[in-house]
Amino acid sequence: MNTKRKIICFSDFDGTIFMQDTGHILFNNFGCGNDRREILDQQIHSGERSFKDVSEEMWGSLDVPFDDGFEVMKGALEIDPDFQTFHQFCLDNNIPFNVISAGLKPVLRRVLDHFLGEEASSNIEIVANDATISSDGSQWKPVWLHDTELGHDKAQSINDYRTGAKLESDDGTIPMIVFIGDGVSDLPAAREADVLFARRGLRLEEYCIENKLAYIPFDTFADIQVEVTKIAKVDDEKTHGKGLPSNFNPRANMWRRMSSKTNVPMIAAMTPREERMSLWPDTFSELTTLKENTLVAPAA
Repeated sequence: MNTKRKIICFSDFDGTIFMQDTGHILFNNFGCGNDRREILDQQIHSGERSFKDVSEEMWGSLDVPFDDGFEVMKGALEIDPDFQTFHQFCLDNNIPFNVISAGLKPVLRRVLDHFLGEEASSNIEIVANDATISSDGSQWKPVWLHDTELGHDKAQSINDYRTGAKLESDDGTIPMIVFIGDGVSDLPAAREADVLFARRGLRLEEYCIENKLAYIPFDTFADIQVEVTKIAKVDDEKTHGKGLPSNFNPRANMWRRMSSKTNVPMIAAMTPREERMSLWPDTFSELTTLKENTLVAPAA
């Protein structure tokens, strides 16, 4: 793009890069099954059990070797048709692309390795829970980032990396923060971005409309590439890459601070699945008919 300002992208995984939920595929085929999973989702929703407790039961219900489970996943997963092109666009323009997920990092990494290739996948940082998986697949155990009922303590994560951080990126510019998501559970992260992309027809877009939160809708990552290019060029014309981004959001400073030097926030401050399951267990990604007269942020 030949623009001066650094841009950093953060994205949800399930329902955003991929249309399906990786965990649900495994649970439904090799674990507790769909009916039990729905009951467990309701227990989180009602407050009867914590997200961490229920998640450990779900992952613990699996009895399948990792490779066998992945064979089913790769056949059931559908990647956004334009994601690979967008990711190459990010690489070509030195735009760090980072995944924020409450899933299991080994699962997400294997999925990206398969669909993108290991070399391209290695350029994507993943902030997610780790896991220990026995060789025979009889034991799947999440290794939580935090010892809390959620597994991720967002406030702790933010405070851990706020100290000593700086607003500017390594090259001295103040980076523009882009967030891409699909569900209302992505809202904590979305509110911290300079530019928000919400998948069209899903719950995050509905929420943006209902709460008059500026956003840009997208159908595929090709739409995002077009808009990011426009936004970057307009910012370059207005600011020449100096000072604040033309669409600066003060709340995005949290991302800017934590992406300094390492280009990725080593946090799980935004945990898509935990809030999806607790607040909208079965509806966060359901297609809906949106009302007319929607509020959409201008492309620039």
